[in-house]
Amino acid sequence: MIQFINETTEYLVNKGFDKPEIGIILGTGLGKLVNEIENPIEVSYNHIPNFPTATVEFHKGKLIYGEIEGKKVIVMQGRFHLYEGYTLQDVTFPVRIMHALGIEYLLVSNASGAINLNFKKGELMLIDDHINLQGGSPLAFKGVEQFGERFVDMSAPYNLELNNKIKAIANSKDIQLHEGVYASVVGPQLETRAEYRYLKIIGADAVGMSTVPEVIVGNHLKLKVAAVSVLTDECDPDNLAAVDISEIIAMANMAEPKMITLFKNLIATL
Repeated sequence: MIQFINETTEYLVNKGFDKPEIGIILGTGLGKLVNEIENPIEVSYNHIPNFPTATVEFHKGKLIYGEIEGKKVIVMQGRFHLYEGYTLQDVTFPVRIMHALGIEYLLVSNASGAINLNFKKGELMLIDDHINLQGGSPLAFKGVEQFGERFVDMSAPYNLELNNKIKAIANSKDIQLHEGVYASVVGPQLETRAEYRYLKIIGADAVGMSTVPEVIVGNHLKLKVAAVSVLTDECDPDNLAAVDISEIIAMANMAEPKMITLFKNLIATL
């Protein structure tokens, strides 16, 4: 992996990816933040040595470098998932690359379903904690200690200072921002009624198919991490309607401007 990281990093440095401070991962239906990037340099994933390729049709598959609010950023427009057939090491490889390029902060977004029925679709949830239901760890590989502490502390995986800033921004901009626990499952199928009940019992406020692996690796690399979920559907097992993925994308697009406001204003403070 060290060789792969060195090759990929060298390629991107040669493309002009010069010491980014902030890494950003954009989730399903949440790609428009890239329109805020000044002086962008874009590279398609399939041109980057050792990089996975996004196979989900609504994930763009580009790595973009530039500036937002005067800060150097590197943005993943489209991410990778276990359900695409990738390993947890594949899914998190881009985080290791962004760290090797120089980032200190990792901001993550996702589209998720609301388990907490006090939360409504179209609203945002700041992730305070998570539950890993993906059946593995991105740190469970031979030689992991070469990249950082094997037994990573996860008592506070989401940076308190960043979360407090995001809450203050939401309050000042009159954006409804919940705070809660995100459960990450494998997918790609959506949950059954019984699974939604189970998730509620174990303490989840929202559920999705991403984010947790990247956050674990972010903590492994001692990055300051924050993550926001865009709630795209309401998961009431007693009144469960069939969900169309196009409806989820449409809801993510509708709520996206609020997430962009939060991220842009946060970046300005870093």
